Amino acid sequence: MAFVVDPDGPADRSAAGVVPVGVAPDARRPAPDVVRAVALIGVVVMNYHGYLIIRGGQPGDGAIAELFDPWTGPLSTRFAATFVLVAGVGVALLTSAATTPERVVSARWRLARRGIVLYLLGQLLDRIWPGTIILYYGAMFALAAVLFRLRSRWLVGIGALAAGAGWWLSVWLFERREDGVSTAWLTSPSSSSVRGIAFEVAVNGTHPLLPWLTFFCAGIVIGRCLGAPWLRDVLVVGGVVLFLTATGASSFASTPFQHHVLSTDPSSRSIVYVASALGTAMAAFGALSWAAERWTRAFDPLRRAGQLSLTIYIAHILVFNLLVDWLEVVTPGGVVRSLAFAGAFWLVAIAGAVLWHRHLGRGPAERAYRALAG
Repeated sequence: MAFVVDPDGPADRSAAGVVPVGVAPDARRPAPDVVRAVALIGVVVMNYHGYLIIRGGQPGDGAIAELFDPWTGPLSTRFAATFVLVAGVGVALLTSAATTPERVVSARWRLARRGIVLYLLGQLLDRIWPGTIILYYGAMFALAAVLFRLRSRWLVGIGALAAGAGWWLSVWLFERREDGVSTAWLTSPSSSSVRGIAFEVAVNGTHPLLPWLTFFCAGIVIGRCLGAPWLRDVLVVGGVVLFLTATGASSFASTPFQHHVLSTDPSSRSIVYVASALGTAMAAFGALSWAAERWTRAFDPLRRAGQLSLTIYIAHILVFNLLVDWLEVVTPGGVVRSLAFAGAFWLVAIAGAVLWHRHLGRGPAERAYRALAG
């Protein structure tokens, strides 16, 4: 339930291995846009399946239904985690030219404005699409106004701290529930209160900062190394190792407490889940980066779609509400119907994105976003 806006502004990014000032946007490195588009395909699939189930559809049985289970399946939230990682990469590219005090101040204000706009947009969309990640993106972009000047080792530390804090809080809540102690002051505060708003973003929401800030910080570090020849190998190998280590750790669980502490289920927010999701996001970014730069022409439609991700994300919400809720052309069903619905949307979306981008450049939502946030 996520999207990534295209944050790559016109700053000089030659040091990061991407396009310098004066080079056409189509000449920039395709990897972030392609990864963004592929992640968005997965997000649409999982969203459509999940929301059709909420509308009365059947989760189904069998391997396919288990694979695409939007809440506990092996693909659950992994596309969204990849999205957050790519958002961090975008922040690194956006701020790579902030090498003077004046540029640093300008970059801070730009990130802060983008964070506020995204948060407000997320609050608006949440009324018709509960669980949207956009408002959490807003919080992350606002935090990026402070984070982007930190050294990479500090970002790694902050990411680890976010993962550890989310895990500790999850364990603490589990123990309190087992002891029959109410935690409503934390988990169910008034949604209109300051505490409720803060806790929603930090701990209670669908993609809270604890632990999702981990993926964002990892993306910033990766973005700083984007032109390095060793990066793809490190991401793929490191990602696979993280994923396998997390999978192995979860297999040792035998008691309810251990199953919670060592779970790879997104709702557990355990450090094992974070390692597993981060591993798949890293490996996907590394592999898709290699493929996108090796077969540039074949991946060009995805590159263009990735640059219109905000427009496509909003469109997938409107299309769902139009065809499912208003016109009832699509009725809730099983996983096959959800996959067919998402597939049909993406065929049209990619074709439309290619035509729009070739003739008009930035998408309508991206234009409005730039006008409001810079």
